[in-house]
Amino acid sequence: MTTHERELTHGPVDLCRPDGTLAPEAVGWSRRPVHRANLRGWGRTKRWEYWCVTTPTHLVALTVSDLDFLRLDAVYVLELGPGGREIERTALRPGGPGTPLPEGVAGVPGPFGGHDLTVGPARPVRDQVRIGLRREGAGTRLTARCLAPGTGEQVEVDVYAGLPEGHETLSVVVPWGPDRFQYTSKQTALPAHGHVRVGRRVLAFAPGDSWAVLDHGRGRWPRVAHWNWGAGSGRTDGRTVGLQFGGRWTEGTGATENALCVDGRLSKLGEELAWSYDLAEPLAPWRVRTPGSDQVELTFTPVHDRVTRTDAGPLSNHTDQCFGHWNGTVRTDAGEEVAIRQVLGWAEDVRMRW
Repeated sequence: MTTHERELTHGPVDLCRPDGTLAPEAVGWSRRPVHRANLRGWGRTKRWEYWCVTTPTHLVALTVSDLDFLRLDAVYVLELGPGGREIERTALRPGGPGTPLPEGVAGVPGPFGGHDLTVGPARPVRDQVRIGLRREGAGTRLTARCLAPGTGEQVEVDVYAGLPEGHETLSVVVPWGPDRFQYTSKQTALPAHGHVRVGRRVLAFAPGDSWAVLDHGRGRWPRVAHWNWGAGSGRTDGRTVGLQFGGRWTEGTGATENALCVDGRLSKLGEELAWSYDLAEPLAPWRVRTPGSDQVELTFTPVHDRVTRTDAGPLSNHTDQCFGHWNGTVRTDAGEEVAIRQVLGWAEDVRMRW
């Protein structure tokens, strides 16, 4: 084991006490979702489901989120390489009581998964989006529909993300204090297949070359936050590898969201990672490593920067989400070194006021 953190092996575990504060017994991490996000109160509560499915040449990302005062749903399609298209449609709606996001992970199989989730009108127009997350067999069906900005072309997403039997994922509670905390489930290296249609053009997500990553979040956040997130999935060195890295936001909490998934087996990293990059040149290489060991020694080389700059009343979002490739080495709990070669993923710097 490479972590000091407590592993939770049984559930369900309530995230909150009846008064809405963090339940001490919920603090820890698990290899499958075991928490029930029974959040109480309004104003600082944040809930979201973010899926990103990658191939060597293109990717699609779906976001469903409720920030209490604002609901934000988004469809994002990126074709990698010169001349590739970038399509992003975001729907903003005023927030309020009665959020549809479940206490469990929406549309994900397992005893502590949440109910299916559908947001948006069946036939979206203008700035609207339709997103569905539905449990199907041993996985989740991801669907979406919107109109591409500028061209008005119909964008349709239909991708299936599987959860192989015994595949381990990372769930962890990060405690800033009794009134500020976050529960996150990060699931990497999920085999996927399906397609995205843009007008008459079809982008295929072929089995064996397509990988899904889930970021499920439920918590009560401070007004201002700054974080790094990096992830990647693929076949490398004869292994199926999922990379899950976080930074900044967990410092001082005694918890991290860092883990490796090799052939479905999770290695939890309790050490805060050292991130090295320059936001003045976000497409220059990033470096991520474990400063106290050789367990993670990776370089991330971006090929595209998804830039968000929003300053609108209570909301400010400065994001550089760079997509590219991971290279280097990682070491499992068992001490086995795995070479990481051109694993597609992303690394981001996010500064939020929300």
